[in-house]
Amino acid sequence: MAQVLEFKLPDLGEGLTEAEIVRWLVEVGDVVAIDQPVVEVETAKAMVEVPCPYGGVVTARFGEEGTELPVGSPLLTVAVGSPTADTGAETEGSGNVLVGYGTGAPPARRRRVRRMAADVVTSVADAPAAAPAPAPAPAAETRGRDDGPVPVISPLVRRLARENGLELRELTGSGRDGLILRADVEQALRAAATLEATTQEATLLPPATFPTTTTTTDIDGVTRTPLRGIRGAVADKLSRSRREIPDATCWVDADATELMRTRAAMNAAGGPKISVLALLARICTAALTRFPELNSSVDMDAREVVRFDRVHLGFAAQTERGLVVPVVRDAHVRNTEALSAEFARLTEAARTGALTPADLTGGTFTLNNYGVFGVDGSTPIINHPEAAMLGVGRIVPKPWVHEGELAVRQVVQLSLTFDHRVCDGGTAGGFLRYVADCVEQPAVLLRNL
Repeated sequence: MAQVLEFKLPDLGEGLTEAEIVRWLVEVGDVVAIDQPVVEVETAKAMVEVPCPYGGVVTARFGEEGTELPVGSPLLTVAVGSPTADTGAETEGSGNVLVGYGTGAPPARRRRVRRMAADVVTSVADAPAAAPAPAPAPAAETRGRDDGPVPVISPLVRRLARENGLELRELTGSGRDGLILRADVEQALRAAATLEATTQEATLLPPATFPTTTTTTDIDGVTRTPLRGIRGAVADKLSRSRREIPDATCWVDADATELMRTRAAMNAAGGPKISVLALLARICTAALTRFPELNSSVDMDAREVVRFDRVHLGFAAQTERGLVVPVVRDAHVRNTEALSAEFARLTEAARTGALTPADLTGGTFTLNNYGVFGVDGSTPIINHPEAAMLGVGRIVPKPWVHEGELAVRQVVQLSLTFDHRVCDGGTAGGFLRYVADCVEQPAVLLRNL
């Protein structure tokens, strides 16, 4: 006898409570294996495939492509315990699933079964009735044209393009198999807006970041934009950080001339290019080894400071979808070359919206390079529930006293915002001073390796 189990949209983490169905990967009647991806969803921060914890026959799907579902809503039902002699499907479950993590078993290719054994059909009929599966959304939009379908499946993407007069056929999708994503449409609209602003030939198109819900303007000219999607998630997290963490900030100017020379010498030697961010990350991990109090979190329920022995380094990245903080796991055991490669991988994934929740969670310390925006200093908000964040301003030529004489040197401002509950100013100042010393004299770092 088969048992029909319901698989619900699992907890997405990072304060995200809903996701949009982008593409179903299975249909009713398909046989699925444990941990096989069954649906592709898009959250406010990432596009991920959701693996099903059960093996068996898909009996129903819930939600059409383009529908937004809250966490805990049914995704599909699976008949498990059915005969597998002809299908080879696994029939046990692997437990709860967190999107992007999987549950351990290797994925398998899905198989279509036209007819199931009689006892499977009977057992499914005897089970509580499930909602009928909606008709599959078309895999691509054709618009009646003769030159082939457009690789777009999300109704939200089609609507955004239609409302702004954008021809989808002219776009190249950044998703899998050339799928056109919302980020592709937004990028095209921004490019059009920039062109129109330059030529002054037409009204500007909407600005860079598009809300997921409609912006309204009342008769007094007051515009209201709902805090939804990524802006809503960021707003919630920043508000919680300000509400719960008694933070303080200290800063120092440092002469980065030798650091830049060191980077130039490393890159001149051949091999993969080393980024400034990777050098700063390597300095941070060394500093956290000396001042581990800052690699921690506060558990107020237990009234404990929780210190971590591994450094999972987050870095702030501004994308078309908004601000995200990808995490380089085990950054303390990576050299500068490995750090550069991982930063490049995560940055590209952030740009294309391919970051998984695993890429966005578990950070213990954050590095924020706001110098890329052309500013010198900032007092950043700590990435809750971490205890500290190092901010790095732009590196620019400035007059500087070097070896007793006035000279033009490459100067950078470093700032450390820290949770005053985990340490006092002496520890924070010691950390920041060590970072500045390594920036000014990279040999300091080498001496402690």
